Amino acid sequence: MTQLLTGTNLYLTGFKEGDIPLLVKWSRNEKLQRVLDALPYIPKSNDDMEKWISAKDHRSIRLAIRLRESDRLIGYAELDGILWAHRVGGLSILIGEEAHHGKGYGREAMECLLAYAFSELNLHRMQLTVFSYNTRAIRLYESLGFTKEGSFREFLQRDGSRHDMLLYGMLADEWNSRRREG
Repeated sequence: MTQLLTGTNLYLTGFKEGDIPLLVKWSRNEKLQRVLDALPYIPKSNDDMEKWISAKDHRSIRLAIRLRESDRLIGYAELDGILWAHRVGGLSILIGEEAHHGKGYGREAMECLLAYAFSELNLHRMQLTVFSYNTRAIRLYESLGFTKEGSFREFLQRDGSRHDMLLYGMLADEWNSRRREG
């Protein structure tokens, strides 16, 4: 049987009580939050993060990203907006510490999340949005096989400039073809 939520260097799992301070720290990193969310930047409290990880919502699944070697929390992944009748949903990830950026952890986490979404949850389509200035994320999504399906022109205003929000999608057949190809 295939491991779905376990990669070579990391695994996706539930959150632990001790994760809250690190999640709060990441919520207070303006640079991270401004590539993740279109909402105005507002630092989160311990209570905010506790509510977020414990929210019971049949349309969302939130997972911690942990290093296999140390069990250290390095980020989180989320499947959200799942429409079960249509078998579609959205996804997002965050690698919280800059020291872990550029090491392939985002790619590995996305691969685990996609395998879980398509193979375990039997979803047909996954989609995500990304701001046009987040070029590193765009490269990752395109390298994973996501197709740019459109843009919400001048969707976001940051630092006095307008930016597009791009829509990317992937179908289960596309994911399975790429996996068979290696």
